[in-house]
Amino acid sequence: MKAITYTSYGTPTSLALVEVPEPKVGPGEVLIRVKAAGVNPVDWKLAAGFLGHVLEVRHPVIPGWDVAGVVEAVGPDTDDYAVGDEVYGYVRKEWVQLGTYAELVSAPVRTLARKPRTLTFEEAAGLPLAGLTSYQAVTRAGVTAGQTVVIHSAAGGVGSLGVQVAVSLGARVIGTAGAHHHDYLRTLGAEPVLYGDGVDERIRALAPEGVDVGLDFYGEGGVELLQSVVRAGGPVISVADNDAGAKGARHIWARASSADLTALAELADSGRLTVKVGHVLPLADAATAWELSAAGRTKGKIVLTV
Repeated sequence: MKAITYTSYGTPTSLALVEVPEPKVGPGEVLIRVKAAGVNPVDWKLAAGFLGHVLEVRHPVIPGWDVAGVVEAVGPDTDDYAVGDEVYGYVRKEWVQLGTYAELVSAPVRTLARKPRTLTFEEAAGLPLAGLTSYQAVTRAGVTAGQTVVIHSAAGGVGSLGVQVAVSLGARVIGTAGAHHHDYLRTLGAEPVLYGDGVDERIRALAPEGVDVGLDFYGEGGVELLQSVVRAGGPVISVADNDAGAKGARHIWARASSADLTALAELADSGRLTVKVGHVLPLADAATAWELSAAGRTKGKIVLTV
């Protein structure tokens, strides 16, 4: 099969489209014919060696964790899916090596769910990591109807999904973003406030009694900002600040979860969650996709089609 690979830590120029053996399919796994693979900043950060102290990386690497496709085969003792089923998932395995930037990928069923019916393969491929990150931040913070939630960096790929999840639970959402994103946030059901100096005062103007929950999807001072506006004892969760724990907040990583992926699919199919896709590129253009991701100026998810 064809796959994108890199053989050592490096830059996007180290990526190559090559022929590799088809993956084996073990018990509790299915083989997926990849239709689309989502691109995330963690993909190129791993390739650059930034997370080598956290995750086991075995070269050569096929990058990618997000996938949407069709079940091609099932492994032994695997009756969760049948050949022809459309699935999507966050295929993060025990170590980084056999990812989703390929024509085929083997995936443990615990990392998958049925693809949302109303989303294209490209939209579905853009949902798993960003969706799980936002969904688990919201749910692990215990957000409930009637609460006021501040989402820092609310217009980004993760933040915009977090807004939609929190709104679906009946929460009031205040979202920080640049002025050019404010109309977009309003369409999602959030009340936008401008980034920058005085943002804490602008949040307090909207919620003078304080807010119940703070979710940081930005880092770089986000935890401290949210702690200044969240009521005493209210949870502050960051997905972007590795030192959040030392600051009295909580740092989380997305976890593969069939149940959470299914919940996200149900939100999408009920019209309460949309996925914004900014760029769709062929698999061979993975290096260009990484350059776009690293530049940080794209609006919506970057997706590779296979």
